[in-house]
Amino acid sequence: MRHVNDPDTIRRLLTTRATWAVVGLSGNRTRTAYGVSQYVRDGLGMRVVPVNPRGEDALGLTGYTDLAQVPAPVDVVDCFVNSERVGAVVDDAIAERDRLGIGAVWLQLGVIDDDAADRARAAGLDVVMDTCPAMEGPRLGL
Repeated sequence: MRHVNDPDTIRRLLTTRATWAVVGLSGNRTRTAYGVSQYVRDGLGMRVVPVNPRGEDALGLTGYTDLAQVPAPVDVVDCFVNSERVGAVVDDAIAERDRLGIGAVWLQLGVIDDDAADRARAAGLDVVMDTCPAMEGPRLGL
């Protein structure tokens, strides 16, 4: 089924203090994930946890190689990976949901996988897809 974002879910995720595991966030300051994660942390007041294949630190924060290595809690898994890879990240979020306390997955602008969104919803997770917190926050006046 084609996913449609719920505006109330977007507002709640952007206004409720939480921990966001950002999959695809590394120390590379030229990547979009870096700037958006800075906004999520500094502009929205969220705690950010970098997750990338090398476990590289970012924003002065300890990085992890995958969600299985991240310590609890994690409320939102923010996916900065391409559409072909995001299904595996969503599946990892579902697998780690209970241990970490994950309540939502956020698929960034241009990241679209309706099947993964369906799996996440079926597992009880909120889903936001194909948009960015750094676009939605200002649009909502945050």
